[in-house]
Amino acid sequence: MSQHRLLPTEVPFLQGAIGSDVLDVNIRLREGEYQYALVKAIASFEFELCFPDVKDLVERLYGAERTNDIQFIRKIQTILKKMEKSNIVKILPKKRPWELQRYALLSFKFRDSDKNIVNLASDEQLAQTKNLLHSVSNQANSEKISYVRLGFLFSLIILSYSLLLWSLIQPIINFLTFFAALSVATICSLMIGKTLSRE
Repeated sequence: MSQHRLLPTEVPFLQGAIGSDVLDVNIRLREGEYQYALVKAIASFEFELCFPDVKDLVERLYGAERTNDIQFIRKIQTILKKMEKSNIVKILPKKRPWELQRYALLSFKFRDSDKNIVNLASDEQLAQTKNLLHSVSNQANSEKISYVRLGFLFSLIILSYSLLLWSLIQPIINFLTFFAALSVATICSLMIGKTLSRE
């Protein structure tokens, strides 16, 4: 099964579903029908912080053998398209043109055409998913900080080496400038090594 891990740009889709109220939809979500099984499967993927494509859904619900049945895959895609038109799922933009479309729920709570309330997540599951999302956001922020730190350190190294070269081409070498620039370049190089070793 391919795993489509959540990207930082996709976090808002899941946050929106978690924070959403009950959505009214114009199709039935009755247990035992394809639509119901699909929304339950998409929800289970989202609790794992990934958005499934049609083959992921078919494999989880019906087994790996059914993923090779093109007619069945098309049938499921048609149902998912109807579910998108009914505002149950959202088709996500593809990361690469050759990939299959992936699906995200617009909510974990629906009122179907028969006025039945379908709740796909317990309070505990929602809280656990929020915590996982929070850790993904923190990780993304720390990666941004690391890139900013690396950029700053590289800039200091370039500036220090420029100052070293400038002091070397002067008729009289200013040792204070030379050693200060050399020290800054050395310290920045060590800090870059330390930052990269953590990642």
